[in-house]
Amino acid sequence: MTARPTHLARQAFWTLLALGLLGGAGHAATVQVTVLARDGKPLPDAVVIIEPAQTPAAATTPTLTPVQTHIAQQKMQFVPALSVVPLGSTVVFTNLDGWEHHVRGISGSLAGVSAVPSSGFEFRLGGRVEGRTAESTTVTLSQAGPLQLGCHLHGSMRASVYVADSPWVVKTSADGVALLPNVPEGAARVRVWHAEQLLEATPTAITVGPVTTVNVPTRITPRRRRL
Repeated sequence: MTARPTHLARQAFWTLLALGLLGGAGHAATVQVTVLARDGKPLPDAVVIIEPAQTPAAATTPTLTPVQTHIAQQKMQFVPALSVVPLGSTVVFTNLDGWEHHVRGISGSLAGVSAVPSSGFEFRLGGRVEGRTAESTTVTLSQAGPLQLGCHLHGSMRASVYVADSPWVVKTSADGVALLPNVPEGAARVRVWHAEQLLEATPTAITVGPVTTVNVPTRITPRRRRL
C-alpha cells in the first residue's frame, strides 16, 4: 500500500516550490519525506535524519542553536511523547500530577539498553499540591542521539527525546510527513528512528534536487498511547 501526504502537506510543499524556496542559488532544497508504518499507513512521531554524502561548507550549513523545551508529566504520561531538539538544549520536566514521579532518561540506542544510570539521568518530582507551583527539574542534553524516558514508579509511562547534532533532523507530523529545508543538493541518505523499532533499517539513498519527495516504508508498528 502506498500512502500519500495529506492535501495540506502537498499544498505547503508546492507553495514553497512556487515561491522559489526549494532550491536555487544556494544549491539547497527542501526535502519532503513520508514515513510509512508496517501496515502502509503514515507513521507519526518518527525521526527523519538526512545525511548529505559530502560534508557541506560551513557557510552553507544552518547553525544549530540550543533551545529550551518543556516535557510535562500529566495524567500518567509524558507530554509530548517525542521531542527533537539540538545538541546542548535544556529540557524542563514538570510534574502536573498529584502524585510523585521518578523520571529517568537513558540512551535510546541498542547500546543504551544495558546502560548504567550514570550514563543518563534520573530524579524524583513530587506531586502537585493545590496552590503551589508544580515541581520542575531542568536537564541539559549534552549527548547526541535518542533518549528514552520512563518512570520507575509507573512502568507504562514512556516517551523519547532525540538530540540532534545536525540541522537536517525533524520528526514526522500526524500525517507521517517531514519537511527538511536547506538540504544541500546532491547524493544523500535518509535514516529513520522510531521508539518502537528493534533494529535500524538500511538507510534510503536519495539524490537531492530542486524538487525532492520520497516515501520510506518501515516495519514499525506504533504503540497506541493511552488517552
